[in-house]
This record gives sequence, C-alpha cells and structure tokens, in this order.
Amino acid sequence: MPGPLHGYTILDVTQMISGPVATRILGDQGADVIKVEPREGDLTRSTGSAGRKMSPLFATTNRSKRSVVLDLKTDAGVRVIHRLAAQADVFVQNFRPGAAERMGIGEPALRRQNEKLIYVSISGFGESGPYAHKRVYDPVIQALSGLASIQGGSSGRPRMLRLIVPDKLTAVTAAQAITAALLARERTGVGQHVRLAMLDAVVAFHWPEAMVRHTFVGDDIGSARPPETRDLVFETADGFMTAGTVALREWQAFCAAVERPEWLADERFRSTAGLVRHADARLERMASVLRTRSTAEWLERLDRAQVPCAPILTREELLLHPQVLENAIVVESEHPNTGRMRQARPPERFERTPSAIGRAAPLLGEHTDEVLAEHGYSRAEIEGLRAEGALG
Repeated sequence: MPGPLHGYTILDVTQMISGPVATRILGDQGADVIKVEPREGDLTRSTGSAGRKMSPLFATTNRSKRSVVLDLKTDAGVRVIHRLAAQADVFVQNFRPGAAERMGIGEPALRRQNEKLIYVSISGFGESGPYAHKRVYDPVIQALSGLASIQGGSSGRPRMLRLIVPDKLTAVTAAQAITAALLARERTGVGQHVRLAMLDAVVAFHWPEAMVRHTFVGDDIGSARPPETRDLVFETADGFMTAGTVALREWQAFCAAVERPEWLADERFRSTAGLVRHADARLERMASVLRTRSTAEWLERLDRAQVPCAPILTREELLLHPQVLENAIVVESEHPNTGRMRQARPPERFERTPSAIGRAAPLLGEHTDEVLAEHGYSRAEIEGLRAEGALG
C-alpha cells in the first residue's frame, strides 16, 4: 500500500538539515523526492563519514530520495531545473534570501513554468531586516531566539542544546506547511509561495511555556527573569531517573510510595498551587529519598502508585529498552553502499497509507540520468548537458 503522499513530486535543492529533513518526512510518506545537489554534493555527505561512502547523518536525513547532480551556476543547469519544476508539485530551497532569484530559480521564474507549483523558501531570519543577509547555523538561531538563555536557567550562563533542535523543528514545521499547501491546492487549484524562517519557527515553538510572563501585556513589568524550569533529574543508588509530582494527587501518591506520610502534613504542599510555588523544597525532598534505593526499585513502586516516572537511559540502553522494542522504533536494514545500518522508522502510523523508508539514501548523482529521462531528455541530450558541464 503506497504512502499518503504517493504521486506527488518534490524538487528539493536544499542542503544541510532543515530542508533535507523536511523532504525526508515527505519521502517517507510516499512522495517522489528528487534531491538536486551540486557537483561536490551536500555538505553532510562527508560529515563524520569515517571512511564510508556517506555519513550516518546524511544516510538518515536523505533516505527515501533520488539524487541528481546539477551545476546551477550554468545556464544549462538552470534550464534543467525549470524543466523539472514544470512537472513538480513542490519546489524547496534554503538559500539565503535573494540567492535563488539571482540564480534564476526564484519563485517568479519557476511560477512561469508551473502555475500550480508550491514554492517553499526556508531561511534563517526571513527575507528582510538586519539579520536577513547573515549566514546561519543552528547555534545562531538558538542564540537569537532566546533558546540558549532559557536553557541556561538560573545559572546566568546561556547554554546551547546538544541537539540541532532549531534545524529539525523548522523541518517538521516545513513538512506540515507543505502538506497544508498541497491540501489548499487540491481545494482551490492554485499554487502558492510558502516562506518559513528558522527564527520564526523556534520562537513560536518555545513561546507557550518560555514566555508566560510576556504573554499578557503588562505582566512582564518588573519581572527580572522567567519562572525557573527545574531539571527533573534524580540520582538513585545505581543511576538516574525522573519523576513528576506537579498535581496534588501525584504528590500524595509519591509520598505514600516512598513511605514519607509526614510530608503530606506540610502546609506548603497541601494544594497543586503550593506544590508549584514551593517546587524547590518539594524537589529537594524527592531527591533526598530517591537516592536511597535503586532505579528499578523506585520505578516499580512509583509505577504501582501511578506516579509519572522513567529511567534516564543512555543511547546504548535506549536500543534495548522493552518499550522501544515493543514499538519497533529502531529498524535495521542493509544499505547497498554502506552496509548494515539501524535508524528510527517514521514515527507516524497511518492505518491505510503507511509511511515507510522508501529507499536507502542515494549516492551522489545516482539517479541523474534516470530522472532526466523521465522528464523527456534523450540520451543524446543528457550527454550534451554533461559535455556542457551542467551535470555531475
């Protein structure tokens, strides 16, 4: 059974993470994703490749795609893009604002080839403003969006997240926006230009809890810093775990499970509001008792009492955890060019149109001739383009 986006063609000239992860999601859902790369290939192909033909990062973010090499600095390469775009449903680029237009593949140029095209522009900061011209990487967005400051908490020193969250969050937002634009086109018959800035995506993402004191105008007057988000990591006798006791019933169940009934008499902890107001004192009590027994012992007790809890797993432990195995999150397959590999399957589960890892991540230019032939190029024309230097 084909995926929900089967029959749609995505022309993807993005590189790095935000664009490629977005189009990988669409590819896993059945779309035909044609990844257009420069002669040297996407930069992530060789990032941490350790002698293999492609890096783990590239292999997992560019599966379910075909690879075409085009030199977009040549007139012939641009003409090929125009021809491919004429038959595509979606075109995605993440060049800095203005670059696509200078190359001859901006929205107006491709709109002339295909009125129904969904044209997607992903940028760091948007199309205008003092930062629009800047080069961008994930940490730059973490800094400007306030994310690093939020992560630093009460220490006063900002801290970067150890994962490239802004890039991947932008990817998920882009994938959703693309499917929404395709749905709108089905209803109206009209294509459109979708613009998405990484900065916009991250601020919208962190706003609900990070900006609680800045949501209702006037509440932020005299507020030195946002409410502290505590690090709910508790040391046990043999490792680490987490547990949550925000609701009153959870705190009551926790006290019973850890055999500390006297804590229930504390006036500070007699309501959910009190638990929040006196969170530091509550968490200190939790930490003092949780370090006295093993993680497994506490998980068994707290689970029985219906207190939210979990072990804090290492990456190696994650692969063997019973719930991860039950969900079949991690799958293994044989990559034709890099050998045996494991990766996370598409997380969404459609009842009738399942997502799937459609094909292994491609070698550079692996499908150039195949894709051009599908778009009406003869063997002689393909060889002519290669002689002109337009192809890899």
